[in-house]
Amino acid sequence: MTDSSNVIDQSKPSIARVYDYLLGGKDYYPVDQEIGDHFKNNLPGSVVIATSNRQVLVRAVSELAQAGLRQFIDLGSGLPTADNVHQVAQRHAPDAKVAYVDNDPIVLAHGRALLASDERTAVIQADVREPKTIREHPDVTGLIDFDQPVAVIFSAILHHLNDDEDPADVVRFWSDQIPSGSAVFISHFRSGHNAETAAVEAKLQATFGRGRWRTDEEIAALFGDLEILEPGVVPVSQWRPEPVKGPTSVRELTVWEQLIVAGLARKP
Repeated sequence: MTDSSNVIDQSKPSIARVYDYLLGGKDYYPVDQEIGDHFKNNLPGSVVIATSNRQVLVRAVSELAQAGLRQFIDLGSGLPTADNVHQVAQRHAPDAKVAYVDNDPIVLAHGRALLASDERTAVIQADVREPKTIREHPDVTGLIDFDQPVAVIFSAILHHLNDDEDPADVVRFWSDQIPSGSAVFISHFRSGHNAETAAVEAKLQATFGRGRWRTDEEIAALFGDLEILEPGVVPVSQWRPEPVKGPTSVRELTVWEQLIVAGLARKP
């Protein structure tokens, strides 16, 4: 979720563009780089939050596609980068369909340019806080069959909703829209009750006027009545990691790796 304007404002930082910069992308402006450099230079190690979140998204989409899911809605998708949701899903299921949703006009422009020739994808500009508008958008209804299982993705987006914006209600809306056999994936900033958490939260609040760290229990509660699958809500680096060949040893996570968690739930 980013600015509500339909015009790209190069004078104000964008969550999507800062994230793109931290991931090594090219679609950002100096004002976004300034924020990204703050994390790189003043909070060394914090960039792993962005990179490890992207990695867990790839693993989650891969598992969902291999489990038979063929429809995905990526809410707060951000700018196109390597291993986008449709690329990951279609790697395992060429017929997979993906609807991307973001509120940043630059995401719409770049996304439509990238996906212009792919009839199995759609990109719309909309606000995650207005789920009914998204659900009824003709590009979504024309692509997604809500009588068949759907995977709804909230990758690093719900922590940008303050409590009075009721992120649990947003998730509940989508849970009510999707049929049995569907899934909901959430990754979310996790309260660390430490200096690192306070520093990142303060920077995001000062820059964007929003950002809410939540406890494991609060994040799990966002899933409502859905069945949270193993391994539960855990740091993203520990959520179904790729198998490692050869001898392994348990590595203690850095404080930064502990500040973002993920979980996957299914609708019975």
